[in-house]
Amino acid sequence: MQPSFLIENNFDTALVCGIDEAGRGPLAGPVVASCVMLEKNNFLDSVNDSKKLSKNIRKKIYNELIKNCKFGIGVVDEKIIDEINILQATKLAMLRAYQDFCKKYNLFLEIILVDGNFKPFDLQDKILQIQPIIKGDQISYSIASASIIAKEYRDEIMLSYHQKFPIYGFDKHNGYGTKNHIENIKKYGICEIHRKTFEPIKTMLNN
Repeated sequence: MQPSFLIENNFDTALVCGIDEAGRGPLAGPVVASCVMLEKNNFLDSVNDSKKLSKNIRKKIYNELIKNCKFGIGVVDEKIIDEINILQATKLAMLRAYQDFCKKYNLFLEIILVDGNFKPFDLQDKILQIQPIIKGDQISYSIASASIIAKEYRDEIMLSYHQKFPIYGFDKHNGYGTKNHIENIKKYGICEIHRKTFEPIKTMLNN
């Protein structure tokens, strides 16, 4: 399945954006969301679900997107994730991405297409519709673009953390629970960006 502009085109002249996140599953680091609005007659055919793209191609598309589209970013760190849980943190990151977009461009979007099966926030006084779309990053160009920007933005954050905590290999796994990452946690313990409520870290801390 290849993303298209079919859903966006259904809304005619309305201001439509896509929102997606990256980093719900890792054992360390933030969850990051992006809110993206594309020109309907000016978008990259190569855009796809970020998980289906190689690292090099995804990075190339990311560099093109940030030059040619309007986007906002929302970041929620591991401390807040541990306080409010990852679902609520994801919703907060999406809200922050939307707010960042509105602040940067002084635009209030009318249609928000969100990857997933839930509405991350409620701003009905300012927007016409929030539309959750299951597997939206495989269907909508706007959501797929948001998935790429969120993923690459988060990867850059994790690369900066690698410079501070090189023993964990964040430059390789971006905080996900790979065998090597878990082995390093067992060997060195956790650092300040690890999510203490995530398994197996939670069990390790309680033993």
